[in-house]
Amino acid sequence: MAKIPHRIYLTEEQMPTSWYNLRADMKELPEPMLNPATNQPATVEDLYPVFCEKLAKQEMDNTTRYIDIPEEIQEFYKMYRPSPLIRAYNLEKYLGTPAKIYYKFEGNNTSGSHKLNSAVAQAYYAKEQGLTSLTTETGAGQWGTALSEACAYYNIPLTVYMVKCSYEQKPFRRAIIETFDGKIYPSPSDTTNAGRAILAVDPDTTGSLGCAISEAVEKAVTTPGCRYVLGSVLNQVLLHQSIIGLESKKAMELIDEYPDIVIGCAGGGSNLGGLIAPFMQDKLTGKANPSIIAVEPASCPSFTRGKYAYDFCDTGKITPLAKMYTLGSGFVPSANHAGGLRYHGMSPILSKLYHDGYMEAVSVEQTKVFEAATLFAKQETILPAPESSHAILGAINEALKCKETGEAKTILFGLTGTGYFDMTAYNAYMSGKMTDYIPTDEDLAIGFNGLPKIPGIQ
Repeated sequence: MAKIPHRIYLTEEQMPTSWYNLRADMKELPEPMLNPATNQPATVEDLYPVFCEKLAKQEMDNTTRYIDIPEEIQEFYKMYRPSPLIRAYNLEKYLGTPAKIYYKFEGNNTSGSHKLNSAVAQAYYAKEQGLTSLTTETGAGQWGTALSEACAYYNIPLTVYMVKCSYEQKPFRRAIIETFDGKIYPSPSDTTNAGRAILAVDPDTTGSLGCAISEAVEKAVTTPGCRYVLGSVLNQVLLHQSIIGLESKKAMELIDEYPDIVIGCAGGGSNLGGLIAPFMQDKLTGKANPSIIAVEPASCPSFTRGKYAYDFCDTGKITPLAKMYTLGSGFVPSANHAGGLRYHGMSPILSKLYHDGYMEAVSVEQTKVFEAATLFAKQETILPAPESSHAILGAINEALKCKETGEAKTILFGLTGTGYFDMTAYNAYMSGKMTDYIPTDEDLAIGFNGLPKIPGIQ
């Protein structure tokens, strides 16, 4: 039998032409979002002041299994897609495992991550609707970078609120966003009521994604012709990111492979939801039964230590309420280096699947993540983003289990981006200055105590 090539590419003609909507095959749907003013299920019209109309409709669509990718977006995708599926032969050899390890590499575009897949879709729908500006938040900067690229392509002005500690840790992310004409502020900032209120309580706060979301949403709803766009958590984002999993599955079919284990890093859920989508479909419909594992930071353990409850998606408590695994919208995570994994909650879709037992979750310490990252870089020659390195550690751990048992399992993980803007983090690890922070039960109780009390629900 011929050796499987290191890199498996689809042709342009083999690229998916539709996104897959995982909700259409779920046995039980996630609980509906609630309007915070009424505590009643939000309607699609409730979302129009915040989101583009077509995106709002995608957010609320629980039944359409496949949604056509507009031709203009397909053409944009072809500038950097299909992305490669790569066999990690050198890593397998180093580990001495009988497991076969594959990774889907999403770092081969200027944003350096998977985020561009949804950014271009959201910018396209904004342009189609005739909107005159957009606003967003960003944690590590991948989403802000990707959206600034997409907005520059469609000539849409963009304002980005970047979590303050990441803003300070990653100046070159800021530079790229500004290169693509994005206007960027460290969050919390003094440009919004939400930011000023948070600074009044804690002037030295390092910020959080929940805080940045509050500022971006406030900017959107108070600016004519402006809407808010989000890079993770939302149903619409997981929909757009399904192209990752659809390509992965088709590429594995070309080499007659199917994963026993699918692993992704977990922050808000965009890359994890996108990668697992078609494999979760098989699991839900009884076609296959892969193990699906989410790997999250021990410093922000939404899945593994959070509560499954309705919560605000932002610190300022102005967004709709979502039923999700959450640490509380007031939770401020430590300023760890996996900036894209610092959100207090988790995608309602993934939260429901986890709650119903369709997937597993583990939390890992930061120093172990960077140990895995440097090992992977030395073996596979790609410097991974800190976020992606959580999935790498998960894959290594599963491969070592196979070494112990002798099982030749097939492992697929998502390498969501590159770490070339994260050298402050790598320097901290290499110099021995990196530390691990794990919140105590008392730390988490502060966030849990702030969960909204909804009559008749919680």
